[in-house]
Amino acid sequence: MVTNHLGNPRSATVYTIIIKQRKPTFFLPLLSLHRSFFDARIKWVRDPYLDFVVEREKNLNHCLSLKQLLLYSPSNSLPISVASLHKPHLNLPPHTTALYFFHKYPSLFTVTPPNVKITPKFLTLHREEQEIHDSMLHKRLAAQRLVRLLMLTRVCRIPISIIDALRFDLGLPDNYVLELVSYFPEYFRICSMNFSENCDVGNDDGGNLEVGLELVSWRKELCVPMILQKEFGDDLGCKRGRIVKFPLNFAPGFDLQKKVKDWVEEWQYLPYISPYEDAFHLAPRSDQAEKWTVAVLHEILSLLVSKKTEMKNILRLGNYLGFEMRFKKALMHHPGIFYISNKIKTQTVVLREAFKKDMLLENHPLMGMRHRYMYLMSKSRKGRKSFKNA
Repeated sequence: MVTNHLGNPRSATVYTIIIKQRKPTFFLPLLSLHRSFFDARIKWVRDPYLDFVVEREKNLNHCLSLKQLLLYSPSNSLPISVASLHKPHLNLPPHTTALYFFHKYPSLFTVTPPNVKITPKFLTLHREEQEIHDSMLHKRLAAQRLVRLLMLTRVCRIPISIIDALRFDLGLPDNYVLELVSYFPEYFRICSMNFSENCDVGNDDGGNLEVGLELVSWRKELCVPMILQKEFGDDLGCKRGRIVKFPLNFAPGFDLQKKVKDWVEEWQYLPYISPYEDAFHLAPRSDQAEKWTVAVLHEILSLLVSKKTEMKNILRLGNYLGFEMRFKKALMHHPGIFYISNKIKTQTVVLREAFKKDMLLENHPLMGMRHRYMYLMSKSRKGRKSFKNA
């Protein structure tokens, strides 16, 4: 069981972990655990490399949203007043205007009152990115990531609003609903759902009518967890109770008490249950249930091209899947697997094993494009007058 003090994002975080020591048992694959308790306190340790990974993308998504808005116009330009009216739909920071971004990044936007226009270099990068999205290989890989996400649910359907929040990190195109459904009718169909934030994944009662994306049929060939693909190339770990240990990486200066290290080592040797299986029959507070919860979290983050996403996206998806607070507890309980960054005035969950210091180990073409966008952003003139309150 874990408690955490997460009030001010800038404050230090202390985890109180109640470790349960296991007595020997011989029942597999589900262990019957009998344990005694002892307490251990773990202080949150900042990881400067992963904080930099999060911080360097500050404003990137906002600028790309504004780009998409301007592209709706045939001339790639709009009156500034019209662009400002779309702020509620662009997910811009609450106390920041569209004009602020137009002036802050002259390498992306050209402001010639009363209009704003995309710069030629920004437009060139956009067209190169669009070529990636338009390639059949990328379409199929994006569709397969989305299929895997849908198969993590018990009913193989998710409200569009939840997928929208993850769209950027999943590497989906802006019009992914129409595009992927039309290209892959064997995978997807649109459905209506009675969904509310408090509804369980299998309960369609009492919510608001919402559009959802549904899997047409179970795709057995795609339900091999990413960690098993990486280590074994198959899903035998799921079928035979194979012991799968999650890679552990800690921040510089991070240290665990010996009792905690011993508990983590024993926990790692529990049988691995696939995130694509339904293991809600397990006692929620058991170590085995927690390892399955970690497996689901690990799979979600592995599906993302960025290998990270905001905490609110993870928790909202977890609530829909039926995990409620178990996602948050697992994230705090396993700082060697997941890192929670408090940069850019939010909390971001990062999959540690996906990075070597601040370098993403998987060379995805969309991430390469995002680095080029960030480089172009960095070329904006320094010291320009702030329009933050404009």
